[in-house]
Amino acid sequence: MTTEIFPISATASIKHNNSVAELVELAIRGREGRLAQTGAFVSETREHTGRSALDKFIVRDEATSQTVWWDNNKELSSHYFQAIYEDFLEYAREKDLFVQDLFAGADQTYQLKTRVICEKAWHALFIRHLLRRPKISELSGFSPEFTVVNFPGFRANPARHGCRSETVIACNFTKRLVLIGGTLYAGETKKSVFSFLNFIMPERHVMPMHCSANAGRSGDVAIFFGLSGTGKTTLSATSERTLLGDDEHGWSPNGVFNFEGGCYAKTIRLSEQAEPEIWDASNRFGTVLENVILDKDTRKPDFNDNKLTENTRSAYPLHYISNASTTGLMGHPKNIVMLCADAFGVLPPISKLSSNQSMYHFLSGYTAKVAGTEKGISNEPTATFSTCFGAPFMPRHPTVYGNMLRRLIAENNVDCWLVNTGWTGGKYGDGHRMPINVTRSLLAAAFSGELDESSMRTDSFFGFKVPVEVPGIDARILNPRETWQAPLAYDNQARALISMFNKNFEQFVDFVDREVLAAGPGLK
Repeated sequence: MTTEIFPISATASIKHNNSVAELVELAIRGREGRLAQTGAFVSETREHTGRSALDKFIVRDEATSQTVWWDNNKELSSHYFQAIYEDFLEYAREKDLFVQDLFAGADQTYQLKTRVICEKAWHALFIRHLLRRPKISELSGFSPEFTVVNFPGFRANPARHGCRSETVIACNFTKRLVLIGGTLYAGETKKSVFSFLNFIMPERHVMPMHCSANAGRSGDVAIFFGLSGTGKTTLSATSERTLLGDDEHGWSPNGVFNFEGGCYAKTIRLSEQAEPEIWDASNRFGTVLENVILDKDTRKPDFNDNKLTENTRSAYPLHYISNASTTGLMGHPKNIVMLCADAFGVLPPISKLSSNQSMYHFLSGYTAKVAGTEKGISNEPTATFSTCFGAPFMPRHPTVYGNMLRRLIAENNVDCWLVNTGWTGGKYGDGHRMPINVTRSLLAAAFSGELDESSMRTDSFFGFKVPVEVPGIDARILNPRETWQAPLAYDNQARALISMFNKNFEQFVDFVDREVLAAGPGLK
């Protein structure tokens, strides 16, 4: 068997489109991991417990030289990519490989036929969960439009391959091929697919989004933007609303559609009481648990143990969530939520944004990176600005996505909210994490329209609207200044955070209009 883009006929054997049960058997037989008491497959990714952001490259050629945002993406020459490609082909000789043919995108109008070639059976199992599985009839004559090859045993040579270490993620958008080597972290595969979709979808008038999405019983759709650890998965997976997906979506003229067919949830300190849907899905046969510790006697997963990393993960198909959408398709959103984990304890738990403020905060992408989501991040959260709430996956300039969002908000009369799932009562180390039940209650009030009827104050520092009181919520938590023991310390911290916002936004001054600039926070 061969593929057009990456021939693998010289391999020892090819396992093609194996089922979940078969892949679990193959992974166990290959000593790639262990079975938990629950039937979940548990793997360890060794030194790579998160994405290797510094080892990801995009080939710079005629098609990408003027379209890729090179200030944010590292370039690789076609010459170096060819060397990596040739060495990948040689590495594949006489190897047992696992191939999955899948779809990226639930909307058939924009669907991308994707082939993933893996060295590890559990990586094939992972991506079978995370992308969308074709019907048997759709596999006949499957011709991939995009290919990802993942060989964790491959070791790159910086001198020969133009990379910085033995790990490499080489993306060639022109050839529609990504080569991943030197890392066991499965998330690299799904994010490579997402990066390519982020490159091609704007040209098809689809806004690609790093977000989760769900809908209420009346069909009201909500989008949740946010980086890992801010609550995208947790807040979208609720029994009261239908889950569309937890991470990657497109917004087309038809509405919102899921790029994926599964979820990749963080599980550190996962609680059955607080997150029952994710708990149930993570304790089922075939689920992939990354770097989760098992009890040595019972093999019961210990989701509180961070011995290997804070970035423990669970990968499972969407149908493991009982109220997940079966189609992956929904209408246009009524609400957009921008999630951030404010490590400084400055931002209110919820704020309503104008359209200009929405673009400002979307381009800013303020949050705190949580330990373990990338290699090298320390245990203490670090304030950061990740434009479009997903800068590592954005090949084009952020204003491409920002302008699309602004237009779609206006065309569909969408309400936008900035939600702080981070700290209250003080900065990290002094205050405490925002209670999840408070966040859920505030979102329910926003989605029902209750907050539209509430009294609002204009925040003196950031200029957005903040509810003064919400039934069932302690009014003090709505005004973070009142939760600090020293209000003047809050004022100083707020000014410091505003300075960070302003400094970060300098990169966009020449690309946005005056109204967006004026929508930013002001020092007082």
